[in-house]
Amino acid sequence: MSAGTFVPAPGAAPIGRMILTQAGLETRMLLRNGEQLLLTVIIPSVVLALFSAVDIIDTGAGERVDFLAPGALALAVMATSFTGQAIGTGFERRYGVLKRLAASPLPRWGLMAAKTLSVLVIQLLQVVLLTAIALALGWSPHGNPLAVVLLLLLGTAAFSGLGLLMAGTLRAEATLAAANLVFILLMVAGGVMVPLSKFPDGVRTVLEYTPIAALSEGLRDVLQHGASMPWGAAGVLAAWAVVGLAAAARFFKWE
Repeated sequence: MSAGTFVPAPGAAPIGRMILTQAGLETRMLLRNGEQLLLTVIIPSVVLALFSAVDIIDTGAGERVDFLAPGALALAVMATSFTGQAIGTGFERRYGVLKRLAASPLPRWGLMAAKTLSVLVIQLLQVVLLTAIALALGWSPHGNPLAVVLLLLLGTAAFSGLGLLMAGTLRAEATLAAANLVFILLMVAGGVMVPLSKFPDGVRTVLEYTPIAALSEGLRDVLQHGASMPWGAAGVLAAWAVVGLAAAARFFKWE
């Protein structure tokens, strides 16, 4: 060993390992947070089980679970990617967590990548759980699984961009209130539990262009009606994803 050589040599880990480690930490924090679990797991599961078992809302022809299962999947994506991520990131920003992480060897884009991976892991667990519940209730899904995956990924990108935009521009308390309010409004009026056909024509036209309606209706076209790929819904989600992520990248404040 030459003089002046130290073992082990200090230095940052490879970027891939740092991202995976941070993603694992983010996932464990989400799973340990009771309020987040209520929002992201329990509420979509209760909506699916309750409204499938009880004739509260007229969902049209066919089994209620066939209408509600795609909506519950869309609700789970919104709960995790938008509401949960906005609230969690907003309070991390307020308490200076993001500022400290930004000073670590993990680059800022790496931190966002880790958060995205964490969201995808949680959503995978949600999809498995909701699918199991729906199948137990008599759900008979149809369509192309790849189209479902594409819609879920586009929905995740769209809601993540909007959630990060809210978290990076508003105060944490305002983010908490606004994210929960938007979640409730879109859950009721976004085609999750109530068919969009129940709304007046003018209102329905506006709602059809919201990301939650595009995702729920797109998933319903595939899983309930067997469509190959609902390009209209995919286009709406892609537009929201581009706008939301671009705005978040432009206006997000780390402190």
